[in-house]
Amino acid sequence: MSPSFHRPIRVLVAKVGLDGHDRGAKVIAASLRDAGMEVIYTGLRQTPEMVVNAALQEDVDAIGISILSGAHMTVFPRVLALLKEKNMTDVLLTGGGIIPQDDMQQLQQMGVGKLFSPGTPTKEIAGYITGWVKSNRPF
Repeated sequence: MSPSFHRPIRVLVAKVGLDGHDRGAKVIAASLRDAGMEVIYTGLRQTPEMVVNAALQEDVDAIGISILSGAHMTVFPRVLALLKEKNMTDVLLTGGGIIPQDDMQQLQQMGVGKLFSPGTPTKEIAGYITGWVKSNRPF
């Protein structure tokens, strides 16, 4: 009988656009690492294309976008379109930041995963990603 190999959940955390405030993204990245995930943090001022290309190269299970700039209704749909274009529909797209509830609902109807507001406990975010990956990306 061969041993069972299990790899950690891989998450790409990104800041898209001109938003230069990345403290929250760094806190999330650290908390996901503490939860046992492998985290790739892309840094500031990424384009949707850069994010999806990095996600493809890193073979991630999930992408988390931190957005405070108000461009969420442009960024998330563009990343979703690129994921579909690259046949990466089994990758969770989630995120958080300053996003009105109505926009969160609209984005989720488009196919974006759960979105989180500032102040959400990091354990809740890690639990959501873990649950989604276990249900949608069997190893």
